[in-house]
Amino acid sequence: MNVRRHHISTAALAAVAALGLGTLTACSSDSAAAGDGGTFDVVASFYPMAFLAEQIGGEHVSVTSLTEPGQEPHDLEISARQTARLEESDAALYLKGLQPSVDEAIGQSPVAVKIDAATLTSLEGHGAEADGHEEEHAEDEHGHEHAEEEHGHEHEHEDGKDPHVWLDPVKYAEVAEGVGKAFEKADPDHAADYRKNTAALVGRLNDLDEKFETGLADRKNSVFITTHAAFGHLAERYGLTQEAISGLDPESEPSGARVKELQETAKADGVTTVFYETLVSDKTAKTLARDTGLGTDVLDPLEGITDASRGDDYFQVMEANLKALRTALGAK
Repeated sequence: MNVRRHHISTAALAAVAALGLGTLTACSSDSAAAGDGGTFDVVASFYPMAFLAEQIGGEHVSVTSLTEPGQEPHDLEISARQTARLEESDAALYLKGLQPSVDEAIGQSPVAVKIDAATLTSLEGHGAEADGHEEEHAEDEHGHEHAEEEHGHEHEHEDGKDPHVWLDPVKYAEVAEGVGKAFEKADPDHAADYRKNTAALVGRLNDLDEKFETGLADRKNSVFITTHAAFGHLAERYGLTQEAISGLDPESEPSGARVKELQETAKADGVTTVFYETLVSDKTAKTLARDTGLGTDVLDPLEGITDASRGDDYFQVMEANLKALRTALGAK
């Protein structure tokens, strides 16, 4: 909904800039603050960003997602209607590098507050093997040793980094904290509520991290095969190795060489399951599984929630993902 806006003070602009909370700008007569009692109007790029805005903003925000339920976010093209909606909003919350058309639209938009989730946590480069089984072993902050492999099917941020940070509860919590601070600065009248809601969300994400840590600790193997390279941050967090069939485009067909490589990997590493997604075709995953004698299951990258999702929100689907990984990896 449209709201009347107030001018953001120079001090508020400086504070947000100092916190590194994305870009906050103000026109001479526009502001993001809903201090007149109106709703803080947020346009989110896709589900993980919309979920943060709703959880943190609560009753004080009106959230619109540019990506419709069931729509594959990577292929999104912004419509004229959505561009107009963006220009009328108080804030835009997005993850730069995931949806090029969104990045362009927000970059050109006069929206007062632009929050880039990619600046609120650290992005890492992830991939899988491209030629043979060349691996580097490293320990993550939990002390797990895991393989970091080179792979030709990368899903990258503009600087070569993996943007799928929301699939790592720890990194998603860092993003949540940054979004909460940005909301506090942009709409100070409701800062206390934003702070309270952010703390509650971060607490739930920390609990989720503990569930993954405990649930995957005692497992038979650590390698999993999935449709596209969305789970690099999750894999790194819990000492797993992701092998992706496709890269940037989840619906792209893998090369014959890549299929053969995955078949060899499955045999060598005791892989039992090929994972597919809810928003893209399962044809390639099921063909690979059939040809390799493996089972199939869903590992949801949580880029959108539909009736086919194994849960109604982020937490329910992530717990379904944990259950699927535990089964596939032989966790006790």
